[in-house]
Amino acid sequence: MKTTAIILLSLVAAAIAADTDWPTWRGPQRNGTAPGATPPLKWSESEHVQWKYPIPGLGTSSPVIWGDSVFITTAIGTGKKPDGSPAGVQTPPADPPPPPAGEGRRGRRGGGGFGRGTAPAEVQQFAILCIDKKTGKERWRKIVKETLPHEGHHQDHGFASASCVTDGEHLFAFFGSRGLYCCDMQGNVKWEKDLGDMQTRAGFGEGASPALHGKTLVVNWDHEGADFVVAFNKATGDELWRKDRDELTSWTTPFVIEHEGKAQVVISGEKRIRSYDLATGNEIWQCGGMTSNVIPTPVSGFGMVFVTSGFRGAGLRAIKIGRSGDLTDSDAIAWQHNDRTPYVPSPLLSDDRLYFYSGNNAMLSCFDAKTGKPHYAAERVAGISGVYASPVAAAGRVYLAGRDGATVVIKDGTALEILATNKLDDKFDASPALSGKQLFLRGHKFLYCLAE
Repeated sequence: MKTTAIILLSLVAAAIAADTDWPTWRGPQRNGTAPGATPPLKWSESEHVQWKYPIPGLGTSSPVIWGDSVFITTAIGTGKKPDGSPAGVQTPPADPPPPPAGEGRRGRRGGGGFGRGTAPAEVQQFAILCIDKKTGKERWRKIVKETLPHEGHHQDHGFASASCVTDGEHLFAFFGSRGLYCCDMQGNVKWEKDLGDMQTRAGFGEGASPALHGKTLVVNWDHEGADFVVAFNKATGDELWRKDRDELTSWTTPFVIEHEGKAQVVISGEKRIRSYDLATGNEIWQCGGMTSNVIPTPVSGFGMVFVTSGFRGAGLRAIKIGRSGDLTDSDAIAWQHNDRTPYVPSPLLSDDRLYFYSGNNAMLSCFDAKTGKPHYAAERVAGISGVYASPVAAAGRVYLAGRDGATVVIKDGTALEILATNKLDDKFDASPALSGKQLFLRGHKFLYCLAE
């Protein structure tokens, strides 16, 4: 009887953890949803702000949550040059147009150019922050590297754009050219990897997050030099496999799916969308690629994986899982849509509804994921303007965070119905995170915890 009670309590605890943890930047189901969460509908600076943590440094990584801890990454300027002298003040230029497709390929690096600030002159501290979920107090801060970055970044993000991922025992933080780090939950570094220096298109900087599945951690390294995807044993850091890729710079996170008991890693790309066997790294299938500057992470459901991009073009492919070889223009493409697809934000899959933005604009589409039929297409969402953050869903609602500090909450359904518009005194490029009754928004200056 006692044993049965212990087993039942363990199952209940596991169910609670599943409802409150947000272990990756796209949530526990890796599709932007938190089925057990009940976040607030309305808030403001004076209403339903449980706490507000001032973030040191700069970054656009999204919060991840495990238990009573919230984790974010940041890059903190030291005010010094490598020789210890004052770095001075650097003023980024006004927002210029994006680069032409292909600009910056093979051989351009450093500062100056489209969308970039000046060449880095200030030594940065690359840090992982652990915040108490209940109080907003900083539990610990781990500076994993202090160095002068070799290359600049687009003015809209920074040197800490990749989100952490955790399994509750290990915490993985990826700073791209500044290294990959495995920590325990107290911030002690267990292993680290230096993968080299990226040379990104037009010096836009780095942003792909690592993906974790079972014992395997996967990192995508697409830039203007030699590209590869690499898998590590999460506990030891031992390299399990590495495969060369022929791609241009991308900022997309690998996406792991399972089919018939086998896991595969889907990575979107400008030239090809490719799937790799998680156990061996061998390619399973490939498909014609996306637009240039691929950023969104895929989602999957109903035996398909949904891949999107939207810079200087538009592409959405619903690809049937279980095929092999070259799937381009085959019947493995269940349906496709080539108009007004997202540039930066990733899609959201909630039940059988696939939500996605048009470019970086507050124009939202909702499609039937099974059939590709639109419920509504590129409808303007009143109350927000530019968007980088990906939509999230819980409690029958979809949360749409804008770059201007506003978050619009709509009904999770087949018609665009606005339920609330909420405004805070910050700007939001990172995607929201959901945990129980709390909603977390990482702004340029503050990390907000919102709860009724």
